[in-house]
Amino acid sequence: MPCALCGDIIPSQVARCPACGAWARRRDFRAVGVAVFMLLGFNAFIAFGAGISLLRMNRPLAELTRDGYDAVATAQALAPYADVFTISTVLGAITGVLYLAWLWRAAGQAAGPRPYPRRWVVLGWLIPVVNLVLPPRIVHDVWVSSGRFSVAGRHSVGVLVGAWWVSLLAAVGLGQAFPNGAESLPEARFSVHLGVAAAACHALAAALCMVSVFQITRLQLDRPVAT
Repeated sequence: MPCALCGDIIPSQVARCPACGAWARRRDFRAVGVAVFMLLGFNAFIAFGAGISLLRMNRPLAELTRDGYDAVATAQALAPYADVFTISTVLGAITGVLYLAWLWRAAGQAAGPRPYPRRWVVLGWLIPVVNLVLPPRIVHDVWVSSGRFSVAGRHSVGVLVGAWWVSLLAAVGLGQAFPNGAESLPEARFSVHLGVAAAACHALAAALCMVSVFQITRLQLDRPVAT
């Protein structure tokens, strides 16, 4: 395959042009990384907006009394947020498919040793129970295999990946638990607080995932990759 930068022929066994060092088109996953990064940012933006909007509902509910509470009006006000969480879940699934495509290529290009075969990049997300534990370990392994880290650096990566995974699981659980309505004022206040927590976890998970995508892509572009 000819190099897009200098025109020299790039052998199929290597990832970069031997003449100028440019990445081969078949191995350059920057475009996929940018797409994942932008979709994650859109996810975070939607979640952040939903959280701010729900926070603005909290003050009127705090000032209400039980006599002045209208369950029908509250249900109508909360229903769009349930739809937002549903749409966020669907958008997250679409982003997840593209993220897996990016992670698959990143795992194949990581230079360091990896304890898991490459096929577990996909299988780890699909097998029940295993998908609660293995995905963050795979992301951590790909990250630390893409660069040179001290022990403290590896621990920092582990903390960030762990925070991302916990916030992601919390966002999914809280979003599914968000009710469509509330029969009483305490239930309405609880629903708003639950929605704010779900939106915050969703935005945090998307933001932390953006960090991992950016850092892994940057490390692999800066260093030679496995052939």
